[in-house]
Amino acid sequence: MRVLVVEDEPRLAAGLRAGLVADGFAVDVALTGTDGLWLAREEPFDVIVLDLMLPGVNGYRICRTLRDEGIWTPILMLTAKDGEWDEVEGLDTGADDYLTKPFSHAVLVARLRALLRRGAPERPVVLSAGDLRLDPAARRAWRGATELALTGRELSLLEFLLRRRGEVLSKREILAHVWDFDFDGDANIVEVYVRHLRDKLDRPFGRSAIETLRGSGYRLAADGG
Repeated sequence: MRVLVVEDEPRLAAGLRAGLVADGFAVDVALTGTDGLWLAREEPFDVIVLDLMLPGVNGYRICRTLRDEGIWTPILMLTAKDGEWDEVEGLDTGADDYLTKPFSHAVLVARLRALLRRGAPERPVVLSAGDLRLDPAARRAWRGATELALTGRELSLLEFLLRRRGEVLSKREILAHVWDFDFDGDANIVEVYVRHLRDKLDRPFGRSAIETLRGSGYRLAADGG
């Protein structure tokens, strides 16, 4: 299996290459983000090991660019950072797995083999329904070419509706996924935020994407309304 290692520390890159070759992988190495992005675009790799902090183009930008261009090669993001928000950002930009330095070579190989078994199905970074789009990582949403001014809670609600587009979702389900686990306020808060969303992404555009099913809940039309 062919692996691309994008790592700017020459000794670590050489060590990764030697170890992976010994385990039967064919390995190419890029020491800058610019070279790594070019190789990932031009060559048919089975998996990419991608450092986060790189000269030229950082790992987040490489990952997002590849996904935006429809390149779905599995990506294992590698970084010295050890914070949950770094992991969240990496996964939100399209990475498939995340490994923090220092790491065990055996764990790295096991993670890579797991990614190879999983393959590379398309998993768009930007969620969409018709001309309604949301970028979860950037926390931005659009109706056509118009960017929508949504609050954090409105973005979270829209993300959940988009991920489950075409499905009927009860207030209980929405509360469980969009509000805190220990939320004990009035369940009618869901109605309030659905109304806010309609006022921003439906009514100004003459659309009706969010349907109310009396006694059941809400549904976002799969075509965006």
